[in-house]
Amino acid sequence: MTEDLDHRFSSLTWEQITILDQVLSEVIPIHGRGNFPTLDVKLKDVVHVVKEQLTEKQISVRDIRLNGSTASHILVEQNGTSYKDLDIIFGVELPSELEFQVVKEAVLNCLLDFLPKCVNKEKITAQTMKDAYVQKMVKVSTDYDRWSLISLSNNSGKNVELKFVNSLRRQFEFSVDSFQIILDSILNVYKATDCKLTEDSHPTVIAESMYGDFSEAMYHLRCKLISTRNPEEIRGGGLLKYSNLLVRDFKPADKDEIKSLERYMCSRFFIDFPDVAEQQRKIESYLRNHFIGEEKSKYDYLMTLRRVVNKSTVCLMGYERRQTLNMITILALKVLGEQNIIPNAANVTCYYQPAPYISDRNFSNYYIAHGQPPVFYQPYPFHIQIQSGMV
Repeated sequence: MTEDLDHRFSSLTWEQITILDQVLSEVIPIHGRGNFPTLDVKLKDVVHVVKEQLTEKQISVRDIRLNGSTASHILVEQNGTSYKDLDIIFGVELPSELEFQVVKEAVLNCLLDFLPKCVNKEKITAQTMKDAYVQKMVKVSTDYDRWSLISLSNNSGKNVELKFVNSLRRQFEFSVDSFQIILDSILNVYKATDCKLTEDSHPTVIAESMYGDFSEAMYHLRCKLISTRNPEEIRGGGLLKYSNLLVRDFKPADKDEIKSLERYMCSRFFIDFPDVAEQQRKIESYLRNHFIGEEKSKYDYLMTLRRVVNKSTVCLMGYERRQTLNMITILALKVLGEQNIIPNAANVTCYYQPAPYISDRNFSNYYIAHGQPPVFYQPYPFHIQIQSGMV
């Protein structure tokens, strides 16, 4: 292993291996739609069965890795990092469309093994299992990226996400989510019935930082610092994740560099999502997937996102920029409405709709302001004209 490669890797401590074992052994419910029962599974069992199915289908597996926020949580539990999705990466060869189809069928057939014994499985097809238990499926097949994703449903947001990667140019957004823990050694222990994990007898488990410098990435994670490279390479620019980190009290590692990086993040986001309706769908989807059980943080997140877009967007015409800012503001007000909260009354303009029996056309609205830009609040549906400099 060269010195450069050495910088990318580190061995887990016994304490970290213990946390990894807890994550892999935790019972996770996969919720079924309609009358389909909930599947209570352990991540280590899902990984084992999927690998066996792939091997039977002559799909060779290079390695299996735990990725993203879950890996970060295992490496630095004490700084309050949380995780939602359980991301597993299978390194596989996907030379043609046939292999993509084989992988999909293998995963769906595996789910049959976790159905209760009383269920008659003979008439249940792969398509039925997909409709019942799969939240989303993604396939990417380009000259540079070849991978697929199957996400299994969990109502609390802790989805089991199985990614099958032949090649992927960009495998991280920020240094703090760049970690991948290679699971093969610990999976072999689970498979051997006479082996147990103990402090005196446990496998060497290796973690890799896709950011490139493991020590630097760990320092960022421990100190809650934000750093990335070439955000223009990330789909969406990493803008939504960046705003999420800011809300969770992460700070830029380099305050001067982040100004330039923010502009690249915004530019790439608007290249990938040029229409305001697409932008809204993407933001709403991010809120659904990353703020389950954290409803009160949604408003702060949207206002943080709005501030970054307002400050760092240089690629949009004035009208397009105002459209996006207005859309984010309305989403934020909608969040407040759902929580039955309104902003500081000193900065609110309230429009009261007259009752149907009031025919006086001179009905007066009420305006309250004290020297600061007003926030407009109305009951749904929203018909809001946002003034510049609002919020």
